[in-house]
Amino acid sequence: MAQTAMQYDAVIAQCRSLFIKKMKDYGSAWRILRLPSLTDQIFIKAQRIRSLQQNEQRKVDEGEAPEFIGIINYCIMALVQLELGVVEQPDLDLDQAIAQYDDKIAVTKQLMLDKNHDYGEAWRDMRVSSLTDLILQKLLRVKQIEDNQGRTLVSEGIDANYQDMINYAVFALIHMGHAETASQV
Repeated sequence: MAQTAMQYDAVIAQCRSLFIKKMKDYGSAWRILRLPSLTDQIFIKAQRIRSLQQNEQRKVDEGEAPEFIGIINYCIMALVQLELGVVEQPDLDLDQAIAQYDDKIAVTKQLMLDKNHDYGEAWRDMRVSSLTDLILQKLLRVKQIEDNQGRTLVSEGIDANYQDMINYAVFALIHMGHAETASQV
């Protein structure tokens, strides 16, 4: 499991780096997005990944990896929004946003380690396409929970679904060799 933790960190370092660069370009404009808007952004990325996996021809020269990175970063934004709420104007500076990012990733990584222990790293035998499908399933669950105004009878909440999507996307990037690429940069 030590290898998984190192690979996880390598993937997240790349995602975090992109998040920081976008924060420098755009600030925290994402703080005005309501949860359904973030969910829809994640859905668009997951649908594009599925299309790329199913279609032989591509009209846009961007692969699956940037979309998985986008899923991770949008899910982290959603977790921040869940905790801090939506605002009318951007309110986080770079340092505050990075602190939020790091906090959300620490909790999500611990969840991954706990589940990984219990499931015996079963994800290593999964296909990237199956991880994509699981992300889409989680998105449909989140949309249903959002339509129910956040109420569930017996199911985990929206935050757990976002965390699972982050972890599935990290696993997909590890399968695609992205952890090795990130650690060589």
